[in-house]
Amino acid sequence: MKILQILPELNVGGVETGTIDLAKYLIRLGHQAVVISNGGELVKELESQGAKHYTLPVHKKSFFNIKNLIPQVVKIIKDEGIDVVHARSRVPAWIAFFASRYTHKPFITTCHGYYSQHFFSRAMGWGKLVVCPSEVIIQHMVENFGVPRQRIRHIPRGVDIEKFQFISPDKRISQIFNVGIIGRLTPIKGHVYFLRAMAKVIRSFNRPRIKIWIVGDAPSTNQDYKDEIKMMVRRLGLQHATEFLGTQKDIPTVLSHLNLLVSPSISHEAFGRVIIEAGASGVPVVATYVGGIKDIVEQERTGLLVPPCDADALAGAISRLIKDVNLANRLAQNAYEKVKEKYSAELMTRRTLDVYQEAVSHFKILVIKLSSVGDAILSTASIRAIREKFPFPNYKIKVLVGKEAKDVFRNSPYIDGHIIYDYKDHHKGVSGMWKLAGELRKENFDILIDLQNNRRSHLLGALSMIPQRYGYDNHKFGFLLNHRIKDSGQTLNPVAHQFRVLNMLGIELSNPYLEFWMSPQDEETMEEFLEKHWLRKEEALIGINLGASFRWQTKLWPKEHIIKLCLELARKGFRIIFTGTAEDGKKNRQLLEALKPLKPIIACGRTTINELGYLIKRCNVFISGDSAPLHLACAVQTPFIALFGPTDPKRHLAPFKKGIVLYKNLDCSPCYKPRCKTQACMEQISPEEVLKAIDELLIDRF
Repeated sequence: MKILQILPELNVGGVETGTIDLAKYLIRLGHQAVVISNGGELVKELESQGAKHYTLPVHKKSFFNIKNLIPQVVKIIKDEGIDVVHARSRVPAWIAFFASRYTHKPFITTCHGYYSQHFFSRAMGWGKLVVCPSEVIIQHMVENFGVPRQRIRHIPRGVDIEKFQFISPDKRISQIFNVGIIGRLTPIKGHVYFLRAMAKVIRSFNRPRIKIWIVGDAPSTNQDYKDEIKMMVRRLGLQHATEFLGTQKDIPTVLSHLNLLVSPSISHEAFGRVIIEAGASGVPVVATYVGGIKDIVEQERTGLLVPPCDADALAGAISRLIKDVNLANRLAQNAYEKVKEKYSAELMTRRTLDVYQEAVSHFKILVIKLSSVGDAILSTASIRAIREKFPFPNYKIKVLVGKEAKDVFRNSPYIDGHIIYDYKDHHKGVSGMWKLAGELRKENFDILIDLQNNRRSHLLGALSMIPQRYGYDNHKFGFLLNHRIKDSGQTLNPVAHQFRVLNMLGIELSNPYLEFWMSPQDEETMEEFLEKHWLRKEEALIGINLGASFRWQTKLWPKEHIIKLCLELARKGFRIIFTGTAEDGKKNRQLLEALKPLKPIIACGRTTINELGYLIKRCNVFISGDSAPLHLACAVQTPFIALFGPTDPKRHLAPFKKGIVLYKNLDCSPCYKPRCKTQACMEQISPEEVLKAIDELLIDRF
């Protein structure tokens, strides 16, 4: 693989050293490394390892700078054939995020700090996978930045053990005992408490052999703090024992001359790299119990831990290690073994490579189907084909579905879950849509397949920042898709129409038939229901759906036709079951009362959609207008009679194996009107025609 790392600068520091170590081991393992930074004194070392460096001002916190650098980084990604883009700081993360979106390359972040909850920091949580070096940073990114735990990978920083020489404490005994603190001169590093502790230590030993090394410098914007520390050294009378060594590039050499490292941080440390460097060198450690340090140092085993901001406790721990060389030896040896086992640069690289491999080989797909139950059922052939094209386990597929249709996918073997769009309540209005988009952004999908293709679905896809979005360019915000196809104008069935979108992903229409999935519990519940209604095994069961969408009164077959048909069916010895919603049952109360002597089974409003699927499957023939139950019959392969009037069966009926369509192609058909004075198209479908169709479908039964 070819990996691009992007960070602000390549000067001395933990992030910079980690970048070089990773590049070195990537190259050693046969991969290629490219780095973008503003340059620095470590560039030569990076290039000497065989990595390639581009110098760009990716450290400047300017909107215009970020905007101008995105196309330059895009060009580098394309020219170098980059496979993964890895950002290690906030400004580079903004640039890299949009550059990776343009190039469709996986974007990874590593959180090296305990970032403030500022909007600018949020880009660090936008990675397809987010690498955190410690549990405290994991918790911070989950709780304060809303990064889902399943997108986080815990990879502690590693040290290049080859650079360090292990010298045990008993081999370091000399006239001078050097106690050091290594890190930027900034208040959170705890220099104040370190100096107060060292004043106590030096007074208690009353000997001039203890020296204090302060390694590191203050940022150019905070030189006042450096002056404050120097004044404190003088005030405590430590100037004779203290050396300010400034920024040191060669940390292994510094550690080879130290007898004890102190890490007195007072705030959350992301990790504490210098502590594992000390472990690789045989230098015992005293540290505060904060942040990522808690992951590294085991009390009394690999180091000594004290509370933060407690100079007395710090002085006591330092004094113990000065006095007890056996304790120092034991801690140093244990720390060295732990570094070799858990914190080597090679192990860090292999773990990071696993993350890269996961990023390039694992993808998340979102399928949008927001509308009615019937439309959701009509998408089942497409969802099966998507899974066949994108198999387990490398691809995860979720469906965004309206609340009323959520159970359609409950038992589907082809998806990994569904997300509910509750546009009437939880996701109501513009604010609700924005809230849902935020939930989808957290999922970090790679591909969107829009089977809904309306303004709402196209807008949600764009707001969700899904890199690759497929759908129809139908003048309903279709310009928000980056992979779109024009409607051909042909009259296509709903499955074929959806597959024109899937064709863009290389998915061909080989199996056009719908599916529906019921559980054993659904079967058991409905068998009990039928048993209570005295349905005998040998009885032929004819299902009649009484309803349609509340908007589409024109889809309903006249009640007098239903009564006439039922009387004839009863005469022939058939048992009848009525399906529909509870509201359909109320609207047809007079009809059901008139047919009461026939003892029909009334299932209106008494089933879930999954239980209804099983009831329809139990029918020998199912009769329905253009509705969700008709599509269910098609999906469970029950022979059906489809009664079409205001809508065109060529456009709204999925391919089927056994069924008969009754459709009067009048001059006004199809009108697509929800209301009509005459409803001639449905009136002209006679009970005799339906009865004849039933006989045709049951010819094999008798």
